[in-house]
Amino acid sequence: MGGRTLGIDLGERRIGLALSDPSGTLATPLDTLAPAGGLDGRVAAVAAVAGRLAQEEDGLAAIVVGWPLALDGNRHAQTARVEAFVAALRQRTALPVRLQDERLTSREAEGRLALREKDWRRRRRRLDAAAAAVILQEHLDAGQPARAGAAGDG
Repeated sequence: MGGRTLGIDLGERRIGLALSDPSGTLATPLDTLAPAGGLDGRVAAVAAVAGRLAQEEDGLAAIVVGWPLALDGNRHAQTARVEAFVAALRQRTALPVRLQDERLTSREAEGRLALREKDWRRRRRRLDAAAAAVILQEHLDAGQPARAGAAGDG
């Protein structure tokens, strides 16, 4: 795959970010954003981070956004919100923006954090970025572009 990839877990209040290494092998939690301004504010915040990362020496090759589906694979209200975010983000960046199935990633991230971090307050602050790392790692492990999804291929 080559080049770093930014992983995103888009929550109702916060946005978890993760970043892959330049070889596209390992995802690491990066940060958690809590931007104001609704959809536009969220898109602007992520586009700013992506732009900054793209300017760094290792650059940025793509963005992967967690795609929330129900356990049975059906869409729900959060699915449409994420797809609207992805469509708006594609208007703000030339990078490919892809969707990655995120079913059970928050639960997996919580389990991983519980093993390392006993303080639940600290765990809660790190959960969004950890979930983004799980989403991104699943994308990297698949070794192929994530699903383009209903928001179109970018």
